[in-house]
Amino acid sequence: MAVGAAVAAVLVVPPLLTPGGDSASGQLRALRVLVPNAPGGGYDITARTAAKAMEDADLLRNAEVFNLPGAGGTVGLGRTVAEKGNGKLVMSMGLGVVGSVYTNKAPSSLLDTTPVAKLIEEPDIVVVGKDSPYRTLDDLVTAWKADPGAVPVGGGSSPGGPDHLAPMLMAKAVGLEPRTVNYIPFDGGGELLASVLGGKVAFGVSGIGEYRDQIQAGTLRVLAVTSADRIPGVDAPTLTEAGVDVKFSNWRGIVAPPGLSTEDRDRLVDLFTKLHATPQWKEALERNGWTDAFAPGEKFGDFLEEENTRVATVLKDLGLA
Repeated sequence: MAVGAAVAAVLVVPPLLTPGGDSASGQLRALRVLVPNAPGGGYDITARTAAKAMEDADLLRNAEVFNLPGAGGTVGLGRTVAEKGNGKLVMSMGLGVVGSVYTNKAPSSLLDTTPVAKLIEEPDIVVVGKDSPYRTLDDLVTAWKADPGAVPVGGGSSPGGPDHLAPMLMAKAVGLEPRTVNYIPFDGGGELLASVLGGKVAFGVSGIGEYRDQIQAGTLRVLAVTSADRIPGVDAPTLTEAGVDVKFSNWRGIVAPPGLSTEDRDRLVDLFTKLHATPQWKEALERNGWTDAFAPGEKFGDFLEEENTRVATVLKDLGLA
């Protein structure tokens, strides 16, 4: 009921207004990018990075990024769906929103939106503060198996999101019942960071791009990465190398409201296709440790349908849905 009330509250707000018109050639001059979680999270970083790259590459004059957090991204999703026909609004999203739709029993799903583009894939990291007693993943797993409830894990997504699914899959791999895991959700990696640094959670799971500065500064220590291969510049093994048979990657992309005209839909897909080809975006991929996973329009739509089915199956297998 709380989720439904939050969504309803968002939907009664007046429609979003987009400043400025389009150019005579039909190219967008301005775009609003809705981020459905708090500043500092993965969706936020991806959206602001893409917006800056678009402006620097002269693809847009003005890309306005704003945050509308709540209910694991489903409040922002509900707002996006309510903006039917608005071709000057997009939402930054990813795997977390797919899972939140199920765990929050949201009235709208990503299948109600217009798919624009899948942009990136990114591994998660298992991270602790520099003063943590856990020096290796084996240290952590030993304590975790001895008393799961006393070893809380924090994640930058609500139940059903990537930062939740990754430790649940880890738990299952080491012989723990996922239901016994003490998972504490945060609204993005930015909010999670303070709890990891302050020792309020035993360890955190989040995207590598959100914590690179803290890792390089030595305030965070990475115990493992969830990708199949090690991450260049990060001194940590993969989960598989550390004896936990799990490989996991998050992804992020862009959707738009439903009911767009063919012209507006094609304009947005073209905009992000052009972004993908810019040197500014290529540099951002490298800087953030993101894997290029570009899939425009209908290809992204097919992927979203597959992910909806996959996430529902994983949550059911874990006994969480």
